[in-house]
Amino acid sequence: MNNPIVFIHGSGDSGRIWRLQLEALNGKRPGSAFAIDLPGHGQRADVFAPGTEVSVLDYARAVHDIVFDELGLERPVIAGHSLGGAIALMMALEYGQELGGILLIGTGARLRVLPVLLEAAKNETPEGRAQLAALSVAPANVNTLPPTIDGERGAAQPGMLYRDLAACNVFDVMARLGEINLPALIICGAEDRLTPVKYSQYMHDRLPGSTLYIVPDAGHYVMREQPGAVNAAIEAWMSER
Repeated sequence: MNNPIVFIHGSGDSGRIWRLQLEALNGKRPGSAFAIDLPGHGQRADVFAPGTEVSVLDYARAVHDIVFDELGLERPVIAGHSLGGAIALMMALEYGQELGGILLIGTGARLRVLPVLLEAAKNETPEGRAQLAALSVAPANVNTLPPTIDGERGAAQPGMLYRDLAACNVFDVMARLGEINLPALIICGAEDRLTPVKYSQYMHDRLPGSTLYIVPDAGHYVMREQPGAVNAAIEAWMSER
């Protein structure tokens, strides 16, 4: 498969979270991989009014404009982490004929958020962000990786993390997975505590012909905790298509 890959980050993040994937993929095939910022994240201006509730579908429509109108790509593989994975699923449902496949990393067909995390994000407390960061990686990585990830997000806009988590909390396409007829690679960290392996297994069982890869010694940020394994899985899957 020679289709370009477009990586979409998760809640509160920016496209920089994918820098290790871009380095590996573009190092072997220049111009084959892109990472975008969602509206209001990283370097991209917001297209939604402040305080507006934004759904995964809203984000999917915005990403469609970026991918096809701004980047001008043809039949891309849409890759997403967490919220980004939900967006990839929604794009497969809304724009499946325009895509070459989907790559789902640390995500699920339903993404309920712990009420304590939602409340902490709404109140923008440092303690809540720290709790979310600690749950986002395998226990062995709690003291090392979260500060690095947090430093790459850029300046957080007020309410952005809550907006993202609220969109995740009401997202549910469990009953619609059978409508998706695209090549799919599903990757999950074996120690993911936010979107555990059972979420990935559920999608794998219901997406015909999908490939499931569980990465040992990794949590929710599997692509940063075990980048070599994730990059190898992506490259192998793309070469087999």
